Amino acid sequence: MISDRHAWTRPELETVAPGVHRLPLPLPSDALRAVNVYALTPDGGSADRDDLTLVDGGWAIDASRDVLRRLLGDLGAEPGDVRRFLVTHVHRDHYSQAIALRRAHGARVALGAGEAESLQEVRGRDTGMQAQVAGLQRAGAADLAEVILAWLADAEAPPVEDFADPDEWLVDGQELRAGGRSLVARETPGHTRGHLVFVDGTVADGPMLFAGDHVLPHITPSIGFEPAARPGALIRYLSSLAALRAEPDRVLLPAHGPVAPSVHARVDELLVHHDRRLDEITAAVDKGMTTAAEIAEALRWTRRELRLDELETFNRMLAVLETDAHLEVLVAQERITRAADADGVARNQPV
Repeated sequence: MISDRHAWTRPELETVAPGVHRLPLPLPSDALRAVNVYALTPDGGSADRDDLTLVDGGWAIDASRDVLRRLLGDLGAEPGDVRRFLVTHVHRDHYSQAIALRRAHGARVALGAGEAESLQEVRGRDTGMQAQVAGLQRAGAADLAEVILAWLADAEAPPVEDFADPDEWLVDGQELRAGGRSLVARETPGHTRGHLVFVDGTVADGPMLFAGDHVLPHITPSIGFEPAARPGALIRYLSSLAALRAEPDRVLLPAHGPVAPSVHARVDELLVHHDRRLDEITAAVDKGMTTAAEIAEALRWTRRELRLDELETFNRMLAVLETDAHLEVLVAQERITRAADADGVARNQPV
């Protein structure tokens, strides 16, 4: 049974506004449960086969394609009728099915230009997670890095063909026509460097934001989780949140979770969460904890307030890397200092 909290994951078509339809597609064996793909149809009616656009594409697996086919059928369309995908970022649950459907039917795929290096990285490596392993080692989590390496050795490599380049690279401020609507692409780096959101100001009952993973209603997005990861991801993320907060409020159309009435309200919650986390980590450094790994063990994680060793392996990795990202922010704010020791581990000290 699906709890009320997860009701949004039911594979049922939801019309958000005239011509804007939410299609939740399954993510089997993934804690996120589902990803929202949004179908844009002109004039608020059923899908026009000459102008059917999807925001994000889903994961290229049979279960996802079957649900997509059924939900598009509710709009009088089928996957081969999709003419264009506007993809928020390069993660498999957003990008890979768009590329697979392009191979099958010829749809065009558009992606943020900032994702080019990550695509190149994932095509050149078996897993594309070497940056995360290096980050764990830098964070003083060498044992966890070894566990992740062993896990990756047994993991199935992502199909290279599902991470081909898009047909179009999008840039910040680019204006788009999709499904009879006017959209603007906005760069919102943080979750990934090339993450985009799409602003739709054409809806009569209020402007909307197709937010991808940048602003999620129930969880805080992972930071800098990408093949071509670089330092400063949380700094970029907080700046991106602040930029959205400075704009007019919009209806939130997230990639994971239900539609919400206010981008501002959720951005405020996210900023409070990260401010609180920064204070907790500063206090840990003041107590003499020097590495991100040590500090992550002292913190509590998820809504259930779990200890680090109570998390699954993958989520332990994300927790340590998120702690390290917060430490980078504290260095930039001159609240702590850090330097690498002889083993390359970043050691953090009070100012």
